[in-house]
Amino acid sequence: MSTHKILVIDDSKVIRMRVKDMLPEGNFQVLEAKDGVEGYNLIRSEQPNLIMLDFLLPKMSGWDVYQEVQKEYDLKKIPLVLMSGRKEEVVEKLNEPFEYFSFIEKPFEKKQLLGAIKDAMAKARKHPKPKETAGNTSQVTGNVKDGAAMAKEIVSLRQQVNTMQGEIDLLKKQLRQVLGFLRQKG
Repeated sequence: MSTHKILVIDDSKVIRMRVKDMLPEGNFQVLEAKDGVEGYNLIRSEQPNLIMLDFLLPKMSGWDVYQEVQKEYDLKKIPLVLMSGRKEEVVEKLNEPFEYFSFIEKPFEKKQLLGAIKDAMAKARKHPKPKETAGNTSQVTGNVKDGAAMAKEIVSLRQQVNTMQGEIDLLKKQLRQVLGFLRQKG
């Protein structure tokens, strides 16, 4: 039975298999997730020893998964390797140098992957320990929502934003038409 778990979150089965094949033989289990919601739920339920996270994912982006992980010390101390084919998209959200996680640009070779994993493990140890006060931790854990419910709520909110943006665009168009009509009459 394996003692360590490595979670690979990527919407590409090819990438998930490639990472799995590049990992050295060892006493660990590779878990796979094909979208951000599934990945985040596995992070919460399985508490893996390493997370390989694609930045662009369906249902819940890698950026959103990263932000949720950063909210809880027990999750953010897990070594994290962020993967993306476009580093500039990552740098837009997170400034270099990346202090608490490692970044690897796709496509990558085995040597680069293993280097990124070692780097991520070293960086994960740098996370400052949370300041605990009596009773504080129970209050925090009591307020944490179930990951699936939170992801569902995020998807719902995004749909509402998209609907509202459509309505705003329509109102702008109608306002331009009214202004055009008034200019013609005036």
